[in-house]
Amino acid sequence: MITFACKKIRLDEIVRCSFSLNKTEYNVLMFLFKKEKEFDIHTLSKKMGLERTTLQKALKKLLDKKLAKRRQVNIKTGGYFFLYNVKNKDSIKMRLLEIIRQWEKTAEEEIQIL
Repeated sequence: MITFACKKIRLDEIVRCSFSLNKTEYNVLMFLFKKEKEFDIHTLSKKMGLERTTLQKALKKLLDKKLAKRRQVNIKTGGYFFLYNVKNKDSIKMRLLEIIRQWEKTAEEEIQIL
């Protein structure tokens, strides 16, 4: 919890707002962020208790926002599947800090206008 003047802001609110994530996308991101391995959609579905299609939509958004990555694994008998993980933890943290710094700069500029 971060206290700002008269309001307490939870870290999840900062992350969700900064990256424009809904609750499910945020939960998937944090699950992957805390784990040190890749997951296929079936395993993620079981571990998170989410429908496969819900996960696929959330992962697509995370991939589009470059917060997650996927790797294709080819099956010897034919076909393939994907493994998912976060893109780069340090990179995500740096992006978040940059968004916060930009907000601070904008807030400073607005205060100067007063």
